[in-house]
Formats: sequence, C-alpha cells, structure tokens
Amino acid sequence: MSRAPTAAQRRVIDDAEPVTGRLRGTPAQLAALVKRGLAFRHPRPPHDHFLTPAGHQIREAPPEPEPGPGPVPVPATETPAAADSGVFAARVGGEAEAVPAEPARAREVHSAWQGLLELRRMTNPDGAADRPCGWERTHLVRAAALALEAAGHRPAGPDATEGYRVRATPQPEAVAVSAPDDGTLAACAATLEKAGWQTGAHTEPRTRARYLLASPRRR
Repeated sequence: MSRAPTAAQRRVIDDAEPVTGRLRGTPAQLAALVKRGLAFRHPRPPHDHFLTPAGHQIREAPPEPEPGPGPVPVPATETPAAADSGVFAARVGGEAEAVPAEPARAREVHSAWQGLLELRRMTNPDGAADRPCGWERTHLVRAAALALEAAGHRPAGPDATEGYRVRATPQPEAVAVSAPDDGTLAACAATLEKAGWQTGAHTEPRTRARYLLASPRRR
C-alpha cells in the first residue's frame, strides 16, 4: 500500500466497530477500501465489510497531523500515550490506575468478547468460534487479556499484589501471563485453554516466579 487513505476513508476506518472491525460506509467507500486491501467483504449474507489486518493497523496508528502554524507543546502532566483514544482495550494488568469492577465496564468487556467470537466465526476458514482468529494472532497481548477479563479475572493494579499480567515475549505467537499465586495462575490457564489457547507453566530461573506461556491454538 503506497498511499495513505483519504480523509473520508480514514473516517470510515476510525468508525469501525471495536474488535470486530465491522465497517459502515457508502458502497463506493467500502469498495475503495477493499481495492486497497484495507477491508474485505464477507462471503456470507448480509455480506458486511470488515477491516483486514492492514486496515486494523491503519485504525490503530495515530492520524497524520494537520498543517498548522507550528508544533503545540504537550503539557507536562499529560503525554500522548496517556491520552484516551476512546477505543476499547482489554486490561493487560499493571495499568497506572486500578479499574473498579463497575457494571458499565462489565458490559463493555462482555460486548467486546461477543464481538470477538463473531469475528472468529466470520474469519476462520471453517467458521469455528472456539479457536483464535487472525486478528488475535496479530494482537496477542490484547486478545489474551480480553479472554481473561471477559471470564471475570481481575487484572493486576499498579502495585501488582493481585491479579493477572499479560506481556509480550520474544517467542513468536506467545505471551507471558503472570499471577501472584499458583491458584490464580492455574485459573488463568484454564480460562485461556477454554478460549482456544494452549498454555504451559514455566519457572523464571532467577526469581523462581511461576508464569504461563500461552499461544493461540491452530486446530
């Protein structure tokens, strides 16, 4: 893809449904995104359009700044990384602020998980919803964290005294999941395996801390 999407195409991409990437737009807009490899038309009725992995990357990238008189300094109390994008994100554990178990958050997580199951049905070649899909394989940490949070596990707070943490690893298609005790770690393993991941328990040589390596199951 040599050219950045147009402003109108970027708006359609930015308005895609969280997690599923379902698109809404005019037939011409959707066709243009398909032609550029940023979307695909589902073969089964109602033939909705969804973002491809390349489209998801565009959606998650910050928009190009518009020309202006000069750079605007960022206040010392806020950084671009701390700004709220308004897009749903599962809690990976260790966020700066602990997230209370509010009903609104529970509904948001449930909706995201159901959307991910639908994305599995629509994008896995055999329509299977019990096995991770391509989006999950390109967003390993977020996908594993969503499976855990949707099952009711609590993410670790800033002090990391309780709850799970999901982190990237150097290994391809593998994330590390840690928890403060063996019981919580075993419960996380059971949840991930039920969600279509394969897990293995390991011990960190230096600290002797136990953790899981989890990978999306292919079959």
